[in-house]
Amino acid sequence: MDASDPQELSQETYRITGMTCAGCVRRVETGLAELEGVVEATVNLMTEEAVIRFEPGAVAADTVIETVEALGFAAMRKEEGVSDYDIDVSQENLVVARRRCALAWALTGPIALLMLLHMTHIWMVPYWGWIELVLALPVIVVSGAETFKKAWITMRAKSPNMDALIAIGTLAAYSTGPMHLFGMDVASFAAVAAMIMAFHLTGRYLEARARGRASQAIRRLLELGAKTARVRRDGEVVEIPADEVVVGDVMIIKPGEKIPTDGIVVQRASAIDESMATGEPIPVDKEVGDNVLGATVNSTGALEVEATRIGGDTFLSQVAKMVQDAQASKPAIQGFADQITTIFVPVVLGVALLTGMFWLLLPEMMETLGAWAVPYLPWEHSGDVSRLSMAIFSAVAVLVISCPCAMGLATPTAIMVGTGQAAERGLLIREGAAVQRLKELTILCLDKTGTLTHGKPKVTDVEALEGVERSDLLAWAAAVSLFSEHPLAKAIADRATDDHCDMLSAGDFEAVPGKGTRAMVDGVAVLVGKATYLAESGVDIAPLEHILYRMQQEAKTVAAVARDGKAIGVIGIADTLKPESVRAIKVLKRMGIQCIMITGDNKATAEVVADQVGIERVIADVLPQDKAKAIENLKKETIGAVGMVGDGINDAGALATADVGIALGTGTDIAIEAADVTLVRGDLISLVTVIQLGTATYKKIVQNLFWAFGYNLLVVPLAMLGLLHPMVAEVCMALSSLNVIANSLRLRNFDPEKVTKEIMRM
Repeated sequence: MDASDPQELSQETYRITGMTCAGCVRRVETGLAELEGVVEATVNLMTEEAVIRFEPGAVAADTVIETVEALGFAAMRKEEGVSDYDIDVSQENLVVARRRCALAWALTGPIALLMLLHMTHIWMVPYWGWIELVLALPVIVVSGAETFKKAWITMRAKSPNMDALIAIGTLAAYSTGPMHLFGMDVASFAAVAAMIMAFHLTGRYLEARARGRASQAIRRLLELGAKTARVRRDGEVVEIPADEVVVGDVMIIKPGEKIPTDGIVVQRASAIDESMATGEPIPVDKEVGDNVLGATVNSTGALEVEATRIGGDTFLSQVAKMVQDAQASKPAIQGFADQITTIFVPVVLGVALLTGMFWLLLPEMMETLGAWAVPYLPWEHSGDVSRLSMAIFSAVAVLVISCPCAMGLATPTAIMVGTGQAAERGLLIREGAAVQRLKELTILCLDKTGTLTHGKPKVTDVEALEGVERSDLLAWAAAVSLFSEHPLAKAIADRATDDHCDMLSAGDFEAVPGKGTRAMVDGVAVLVGKATYLAESGVDIAPLEHILYRMQQEAKTVAAVARDGKAIGVIGIADTLKPESVRAIKVLKRMGIQCIMITGDNKATAEVVADQVGIERVIADVLPQDKAKAIENLKKETIGAVGMVGDGINDAGALATADVGIALGTGTDIAIEAADVTLVRGDLISLVTVIQLGTATYKKIVQNLFWAFGYNLLVVPLAMLGLLHPMVAEVCMALSSLNVIANSLRLRNFDPEKVTKEIMRM
């Protein structure tokens, strides 16, 4: 089997609890990947989920669960869809984490206060050695019980994690208390042990809160749905729970109510507020035959809608699933962090051991290396305590300062916030890897029809000959066109309606396929069609030639009009540009992205549109099967990523071939399925926004990883030299994790318009 073919693989999602760091993630991923038949396993620390892709029938759920439990974690298979987000399964973990943290600080608070008074000689606390031992013990044994349990499991499995570092550091620090009381020449750090555990549990509590908010975007999406539905059954209108609606039910939606599920309008018309899906606040007019989305709001008139999709098939559920999948996936840059965290904890244990040995065997050398900072330290140093004290002091500091929490949180927190922000703007990112590829875009290919243009013909010019009123020309042409189903005829009829032209009656209609139409309007023969059709009908088209030539140069389709055997004018028809296309292309070019039009249309028409929108390079006359080949050739031209933007079935192959496939939500389902990103609103300003947001998210990932790694490179040497108090080390470790979370949350302030203005000023 070709493992790269996603169509031939099964996929399941499992909830994994008990993970605390990137090392845990790596261990679970490795364990699952080693199962026979598993092609890929991806684990997300923040969402506590594992997604495995495997050969159909090769892996049983029980096997996956047993494998995870053998690694020291708990697993539960998630059913299809995202309905389980309605009940926040992480809430129990949050309550437990809060309880442990509260107990730890209830005892550690007094310890810290008494220690401060004792160390500053404000009050020499009687029996201080015994007091710190007694107060610290419940913090370690009760509040920290789960930490020690996980540490033991991972140590026994020969894959120690962050909990192992904390457990060893805490025990080492606490053991100095009894050693000191029984006369050994070692300073007591028992109070510090309680503080280390308290700060550690505070970090776990804050991360539990972050996990509780991890799927906030998904929960908000699901909560948007209607709770009840009013449906017509057996001749009566009854109100039922929204989840009991079945395909074919006719729903009655009053003004101000939410549409219960996806459907098609079968009676009446209204304006629908689709801001939930598109981010666009202006209601969209809907009439009979138009599709509507569940959870959108009926603004004006009452509607009757036939349900077409329910449950997990609805737009809302699909969006939630897409966001969930994106949050669970990883960009390529995460692979670098994963490789490091695999060996990180064992290396830290080795460094801590070496640190202790150096202080025991070569204390003078260690003192000399750190002598420059001794006068500035507010705690005891080697000049005042024994070498054993300094060995324990420094080794413990190394252990607690090096916990890889920040590295494990660096990528998933940024991906989660970024994809959530995108979803709220109607920008659906299918996988986290697309975030990195969006940032790396150097070439962006855009389909013409339906992407840069509206995708349907519109009247652009109404040129009447001398002696003929434009309104009359349009009215006569529309009277004939009303009988035709041709898209060009519909465009003429629509323009006449928009211009409020008189509606004339016509009869004796005749259509000549490929040429034009004729009819009797107010008793006079009117012809509409190609100039050659008029000429064949005996009409002198010479007066029209200069108009025909100009419109043809502008790549417009022309409909010549004759009345009573005489030419009276020309109507120009074209697929017009979307109003935002020119601005979007200008911003993309300023961002350093080369824009290329790739279209199956003829070169002349394509170049006219490209010139209007500001695109210099055009690949025209391309068959659908050749678009993918064109993308492959462009990949060879750049070291960056190649993107493709399209909306039709003919774009699906190119969207799948591109490094980043971007589909317009107004396009076909096939195109959307093939793409990595979907722009629900279907305009190119959304395209600019998703690229900017992808770039901003990737920058946050890089920043997070930089600080996570940089923090360790900076503080570990200080801890080795005895310049960092273990308590301060634990505070620094907790702050590094909080910094990663806070930095990722700054994406909530992302303002695409502000970013665009800054780009245009460059």
